[in-house]
Formats: sequence, C-alpha cells, structure tokens
Amino acid sequence: MIVTVTPNPSLDRTYEVPALDRGEVVRATGERVDPGGKGVNVSRAVAAAGRRTVAVLPLGGAPGALVADLLDAQGIEVAPVPVAGATRSNIALAEADGVLTKINAPGPELTAAEQEALLETVRRRSRGADWIACCGSLPRGLAPSWYADLVARAHTAGVRIALDTSGPALLAALREGPDIVKPNAEELAQAAGRPLATVG
Repeated sequence: MIVTVTPNPSLDRTYEVPALDRGEVVRATGERVDPGGKGVNVSRAVAAAGRRTVAVLPLGGAPGALVADLLDAQGIEVAPVPVAGATRSNIALAEADGVLTKINAPGPELTAAEQEALLETVRRRSRGADWIACCGSLPRGLAPSWYADLVARAHTAGVRIALDTSGPALLAALREGPDIVKPNAEELAQAAGRPLATVG
C-alpha cells in the first residue's frame, strides 16, 4: 500500500478558451474540474495501476468536500483531516494553440491543532504501508521542517518514504535521508546552491 500526503491540496478548474485577451471578456468553450495536488496525482496513478492507495490530505469548505467526492468517485480511499479554512481552488486557462496559463491560490493556513491532526492521521494510516509519498508545497502555517519531521517518523516506523517538494522544505527533509527524492532540474540546482550542468 502507498500512502500519499498532500498538505496543500486543491480543486483544479480548467477552462478551455479560444485565446486569452487581457482586459477582455473571454468565453470558455469547455470546463473540467479535478482533484489537485502532487500527492493526489500520485494516488490517482497508483489506483489506475490497480494498487491500493490512501490519500491523506487536509480538506475544508465546499471545495474540500468536492475534492473528497471526486477522489471517491475514482475509487481512491481518502483520509481527510478537517480544517477550518477552505481548500484552495486553482484555475488553468487552456488556449486553443496549446498555451496553458495557471493561477494557483496559496491555500488555507493550518492551525497548530490541524497540523498535529495531519501528522497523527499520517501515522495512523501508514501502519503496514510499503511507502509514504510526501508531495507538493507546504501550506501557510507549516514550518519548512514539517516534511523532515515526517521523514524521521516514517523511518522510525520502518516505512520507506518518497519526497517531491522544493525550497527550504526540501533542504530540511534531505537531512533526514528520504529514500527517494524527485526534484526537477531547477529544484535540484536550488538545493545544491549552484547551477548544475546536464550530463550526457
């Protein structure tokens, strides 16, 4: 079983438009709504491959309820952590020529009690898990060391952990030795503190 942790999930709305003209009214020709967040996408891929997955994520308000419903409709087990703030809604504008413009909201700020509830839910739901995948940005209120704490707890419990994040959260977690990290070239250069040349 693979447990995914998405501390800053989203409700993603994609609008198809002929072209984006700033300052003008643009009529959408299509619309799609999806549950979003890097960890959520991992759970969706794992479920599509026929493996069991549990998605742990803080959810709040009407957007959070819709995220849970959409995941449930895809056969994904959800372990929601109720929070007071509404789950963020992201918007993508897909133009006919293939250009995609994304607007990502910051997400709610988690209280100390909500943060602890999130950690406790991960601990409880990862019993017997093969992997924990920690993915995405941290919401407001979570310290950059939050993922590092989670990596340390996973190792204590004997569970392997994969990490996909960036910035200070990545640097802090690397010190705890996650089993797998998935930085892109920009994130890796930022973590190394210098430009990196491509090999080959």
